[in-house]
Amino acid sequence: MRVGQRGVKVIDGCEQKIARCKFACCSCMVAIAAMLWPAMALGADAPQTRMARVKDVASIEGIRDNQLVGYGIVVGLEGTGDSQQTTFPAQTLAATLLRMGVSVPAASIRVQNIAAVFVAATLPPFAEPGTKIDITVSSAGDARSLQGGLLLMTPLYGADGKIYAQAQGPLVVGGYSVNVNGNVKQSNQPNTARVPYGAMVERGVPLDLTGRTHFSLLLNDADFRSAEAMATSINRALGRGAAHAVDSRRIDLSLEKGEDAPELLAQVESVEVPVYPRAMVIVNERTGTVVIGGTVVLQPCSILHGGLVVNVVSDFEVSQPSPFSSGGTTQVVQQTRINTQDKPVNRIELKQGATVDDLVRSLQSIGATARDVISILQAMKSAGALEAEIQVQ
Repeated sequence: MRVGQRGVKVIDGCEQKIARCKFACCSCMVAIAAMLWPAMALGADAPQTRMARVKDVASIEGIRDNQLVGYGIVVGLEGTGDSQQTTFPAQTLAATLLRMGVSVPAASIRVQNIAAVFVAATLPPFAEPGTKIDITVSSAGDARSLQGGLLLMTPLYGADGKIYAQAQGPLVVGGYSVNVNGNVKQSNQPNTARVPYGAMVERGVPLDLTGRTHFSLLLNDADFRSAEAMATSINRALGRGAAHAVDSRRIDLSLEKGEDAPELLAQVESVEVPVYPRAMVIVNERTGTVVIGGTVVLQPCSILHGGLVVNVVSDFEVSQPSPFSSGGTTQVVQQTRINTQDKPVNRIELKQGATVDDLVRSLQSIGATARDVISILQAMKSAGALEAEIQVQ
């Protein structure tokens, strides 16, 4: 019995220890929940983020494209070139023939199968002589179409006035224009064409990475949080503090002694970083296009949409004297009628948690036009129901 009592006492002691352990575990769980609750609440209200590579959201300062432009002439058009009222195409053709040993006065040139054009191209970084690039050709006169034309050799100049490429080749037109007996049928824009690999680089822009110890990354969209997150992600990927956010757009990147610059830049460009896009609504009033970003937040609101339509109609009637009357003249009298129509007011109610898709569907259900949507969005912004920046193009 004594052993049994001791056993009972031992068991009671174990139960007390277990109870103490349970109390301690509950206390720990409460403490952990108290610590995690702010983070959980923050995560629930945190703005939407997405992951992107550094090369997709930023560029390296100094490593950029350069714009080239030139003036040339297109030949071989089927009567759709510049008219005789445009004088500079004939002067350009006369100067071209003179360089080839043929002297022809510009006033005697009467052709409609040529067109004066401007040629534009983009010179990529690290382009060496012999590299081929695409060009865009646009009419500079009153040519109706560039279809079937051939661009003669045209030098392309940079901002410093030096020749960096030579362009020549047959044009590829993405549209057409047909004019028969005054009937015109046109598709797309036949006055603009492209020449794939139509220019050959003659001079490259000098850019040497050897010996450089510092680079700067420039964000496409300035944002302090994105800049700091990019610097943190780069440092984590490299294993050292190489990146430092200077402001909302610039991140400085330092190289160690003897480190290979192209290898480091390739590693940095492939790092995935969190991006915090701005909530933005793009409005194009000319075309009536409205683009609403996915991060736009809508607050509860009610929208009343309606309007008063006023139509003014004018009719012209002839007033003349009665037959066999002694006097009077025939006159045209204007009769004006004004019709008004008050459209019924449509109501939209956006509740808590409404999305952009709900707003678009509601506006479509009441028959709102693109211009109505623009006015409604601007009114919602003024009322504080639209948490986004409206950019009007």
